[in-house]
Amino acid sequence: MRLTWHIVSLELAEPLRISRSVMARRDAVWVGLQHDGLSGWGEAVSSAYLGLPTERILRHLNAARPAVERLPDPETAWAELAPGGTLGADLPAGVLVAVEAAVLDLAGKRAGQPAHQLLGSTAPPAAATARTIGIVAPVPAAAQASRLAAAGFTVLKVKAGSPDPAEDFARVEAVREGAPDADVLLDPNGAWTEELAHALLPRFAALGVTAVEQPVEAGRPDALARVAAASPVPVIADEDAVSYEDAAALAGRVQGINVKLAKCGGVRAALRIHAALLGSGTDLMLGCLTASSLGIAPAVHLVDRARWVDLDGHLLLAADPWSGIGGADGIVRPAPRGGLGVRRRAAIPAGAAR
Repeated sequence: MRLTWHIVSLELAEPLRISRSVMARRDAVWVGLQHDGLSGWGEAVSSAYLGLPTERILRHLNAARPAVERLPDPETAWAELAPGGTLGADLPAGVLVAVEAAVLDLAGKRAGQPAHQLLGSTAPPAAATARTIGIVAPVPAAAQASRLAAAGFTVLKVKAGSPDPAEDFARVEAVREGAPDADVLLDPNGAWTEELAHALLPRFAALGVTAVEQPVEAGRPDALARVAAASPVPVIADEDAVSYEDAAALAGRVQGINVKLAKCGGVRAALRIHAALLGSGTDLMLGCLTASSLGIAPAVHLVDRARWVDLDGHLLLAADPWSGIGGADGIVRPAPRGGLGVRRRAAIPAGAAR
């Protein structure tokens, strides 16, 4: 097998403001695995929050290349990437997810089966995805909500955490006005204190918010659990649930866990978390970083396991260089092809291969 990668820049259609940052672009590294005339692909995206700059991604791919290329086929690579296997042991989660996706894509193409079948689901998965509205003024928030509802979106996620909570109330009210029939999720990205969360959540519930992600600063899971116990709406851990161990420790203490493959390390790690949550009273949410359809695709093959789906990262881009998971109508679904089901819209730029 041969391992290659290509660095590209993903530009957002408009800057996305959340409580801790504003993002207008990020690097993506497309990881390719070639064997027997077929290619499998995965994507790693740079993330300052996760401590994964582009240079670190490339460093780990360079280190992993000899071990990957010694393997005879993608099926062997899949076994070596399993928990306890040697191949992924030293890779950070955000790189492991890309290598695993490339292996899964290639194995599915060789078998002529979509990835979800290889992962144990027989029916083609499809789910309504949330669509994110950043920290913007009420008028543009209402206009965006109205456009999204007209396009078919039934779930909207509103970013919160403004210095003045009144601005967040006004934004939610505007979204409710623009899309009165949509479910509204709220995401302060850990901007509130525990005391403020207790004070604000009943008011947001009265405005029609149906769930809230990570209301308090990460690193205080006991505080998050106390907020969840008192909250009138479900509380979903995100920044406090990075690893399997984090998720298992919060099972039964919060109403939801937001599993992002780039945080936990891929589809098998996500399935392990899902199994740990079963019967605990804590449901699964599938989330994502801003990425192309290639980066989002592995999670789309898992949506039948999730109560909440927030896989809109590709929809935030000015131009998505891959296709195959839908989403523009509010529904994500993989194309009926072997592997991840994605295809490049354009050739990889000359000279980009490593």
